[in-house]
Amino acid sequence: MKDNSVNNALLKQLASIAKNNNNIQQDLYSYYNVKRGLRNSDGTGVLVGLTEIGDVHGYIIDENEKVPVPGKLHYRGIDVEELVQGYWTEKRFGYEEVCYLLLFGELPDRETLDQFSMLIGDNRYLPKGFMENMIFKSPTDDIMNGLARSILASYSYDKTPDDTDVQNTLRQCIELIARFPVLVAYVFQTKEHNFNGKSLHIHNPIPNLSTAENFLHLIRPDSAYTVMEAEVLDLCLILHAEHGGGNNSTFTIHVVSSSDTDTYSAMAAGVGSLKGPKHGGANIKVMKMMEDVGRAVRNPADKDRIADYIQKLLEKEAYDGMGLIYGFGHAVYTRSDPRCTLLKDKARQLAEQKGMLSDYQLYDTFESLVPEIYSKFKKTEKPICSNVDFYSGLVYRMLDIPVDLYTPLFAIARIAGWSAHRIEEIVSGGKIIRPAYKNVSGKMIYVPLDQRGK
Repeated sequence: MKDNSVNNALLKQLASIAKNNNNIQQDLYSYYNVKRGLRNSDGTGVLVGLTEIGDVHGYIIDENEKVPVPGKLHYRGIDVEELVQGYWTEKRFGYEEVCYLLLFGELPDRETLDQFSMLIGDNRYLPKGFMENMIFKSPTDDIMNGLARSILASYSYDKTPDDTDVQNTLRQCIELIARFPVLVAYVFQTKEHNFNGKSLHIHNPIPNLSTAENFLHLIRPDSAYTVMEAEVLDLCLILHAEHGGGNNSTFTIHVVSSSDTDTYSAMAAGVGSLKGPKHGGANIKVMKMMEDVGRAVRNPADKDRIADYIQKLLEKEAYDGMGLIYGFGHAVYTRSDPRCTLLKDKARQLAEQKGMLSDYQLYDTFESLVPEIYSKFKKTEKPICSNVDFYSGLVYRMLDIPVDLYTPLFAIARIAGWSAHRIEEIVSGGKIIRPAYKNVSGKMIYVPLDQRGK
């Protein structure tokens, strides 16, 4: 066997060949009117399907032009802001009801909600031997990788894994909704033990606790949490549960489900999509950027210093030099992201309880300054707003949740939306999704091996 240096040299050479032979001329995309990223030239998404599950609204089209409007997010036609305000008024957790609403298209009465919540609680326990064989024996330092692997392994513990009948699919989805928090928590605890030398803390899930309460109970050595902490995490789960059919991971669920594959393969594919930093890891970028702001500014009320930092960000002279302001802008939302508005309110309450108001003030001041500075720098009247990622990282930090759990928490929430979209695809899709790709390569002839030059 050759040593690694020889193999690496060969791989470097092969990578160069691969790069050269896969470099498509950029002007060909416009020549053939290719909708790169499935986006139209004005930034709107290409219409590829219909859904009744989630609706993301951030602009209207007036005389063929995009007109920005305040953002709205609806779950099955209900404004998510109304849902959240309802839960807050009634002083109860809402994620379980949101799961029911997304799956079944209607709000449950009290008895039905209690039964559904009990069904989720009863399914939180992992199959016998699963934890030991699939998690403990193969630890990983990447929680999303461990979650995806655990989903695929669940196939082997299912007596009817390939049955795509709606009832069987629904049963699988409910089990996964219930088990995602447990899988993430156990993969995390195993990682902490094997890679960071910490004690192994494995708590059994508690059936009658909410998803938010259970997760805090599972990841903390002493299982302790406050009501406020659980309420804020419940809000995060609600706001991340669904975001229409066009976001990358949900579209992945539709694409993979359209092939009639099993639920576990589809959900693992969704996790693979969400794992990408362009999708699920944005709040980590925000947090690291804001930590850099804090080091550079120190005084969270110093608007001049913060404005100077934002200017340097745009000029590629601060943070990672990419010229991006993380946590701002969105594919659909223009004037406001309703999820950010709701989360910001709770973030302030949590900051007061945690004695972290200076941290909150830094975010608040930064957020207020970005739109005007961005507009002047870009010389555009196009509005830019903070998105849900801007405050979610701060909230997770105040909840003392480790950074490598941020994206898995997104998955714990979004499994509800993924499940609803998988069922919708099974019921109403009917056709395998297969968009077209134009081949722009030149013709080649086969050359016998002995006649090929170096």
